[in-house]
Amino acid sequence: MRLILVRHGQTPSNIERLLDTGAPGPGLTDLGMAQAAALPQALGHEQISGVYASNLVRTQLTATPLADALAQPIEVRDGLREISAGSLEMRGDSESIQAYLRTVYAWVQGDLSLQMPGGPDGAETLGRFDEVVAELQRTGLETPVIFSHGAIIRAWATARARNVGPDFIVHNTLSNTGIVVLESRPAAGGPAWELLTWQGEAVGGSALEDPDTDGPAADDVELAP
Repeated sequence: MRLILVRHGQTPSNIERLLDTGAPGPGLTDLGMAQAAALPQALGHEQISGVYASNLVRTQLTATPLADALAQPIEVRDGLREISAGSLEMRGDSESIQAYLRTVYAWVQGDLSLQMPGGPDGAETLGRFDEVVAELQRTGLETPVIFSHGAIIRAWATARARNVGPDFIVHNTLSNTGIVVLESRPAAGGPAWELLTWQGEAVGGSALEDPDTDGPAADDVELAP
């Protein structure tokens, strides 16, 4: 299966740098709507077989232009929602953002038992995304598109792709309506995922380093929901 993950368009909370992860969440800014409108052309070369979105308003608004162009419904799945900020919800101070980032980074390093302050642990968070992906694989879809969120896309792709290491999440940002492509390959114990492209750039055996980042501290606005 060829799996396409797309981050939602810009929201007011993105501009204000807030950890806004609750449902239904904000809508899109004018720029966010324009970003969404550009996606049918950006994905026009793909043979898309299904359109999925989280239960948050911003992903469904972002998915609408593509779904309309394809004359396909948007299938909503709660498991695709953003990583919960727990007790850090709607905070934008540096300390809260760093706590959020440290927790997510620990998850991709393998510490799935660690809990977000006042929120779920990594096993639950990545597991719910896994369940949706497994559902799509069972249905036999060849190229589904999932509209989701910055932190969960970066965390899930980093944790599940066998051709990148944990630091990939540190060195690679994901802009609003950024596109990520993975492909599953048969392997012992279940399908193995390979990360093919990240925002249009091919991914090899090592991370695509962003020279403007310096670890999780420098990347707060892009990892934030």
